[in-house]
Amino acid sequence: MASFADAPAGNIANGEKIFKTKCAQCHVAENGGGHKQGPNLGGLFGRVSGTAAGFAFSKANKEAAVTWSEHSLYDYLLNPKKFMPGNKMVFAGLKKPEDRADLIAFLKQACA
Repeated sequence: MASFADAPAGNIANGEKIFKTKCAQCHVAENGGGHKQGPNLGGLFGRVSGTAAGFAFSKANKEAAVTWSEHSLYDYLLNPKKFMPGNKMVFAGLKKPEDRADLIAFLKQACA
């Protein structure tokens, strides 16, 4: 699997489109927003998996103790179930490296 270091430069506008079509039904990206089916992603970068206050995370997500960064998120978004077996996110992943890089570029801006 190629790493984030090998990923193309992310395009924020494309990442926003990906977020709206693939993520927004379950997640909110801005700080202070409420949780949906998935946790609010505000403040995601630097946070440890399974620790967003007020959300009922799976045991797998809590025990993985992944610190979310561009690198870990890039790998997670390829195949969430493989990256973190037992997590309850219902999402097959983003297979294209440019889609993952674009989404991360958007999230870095939206979740700050």
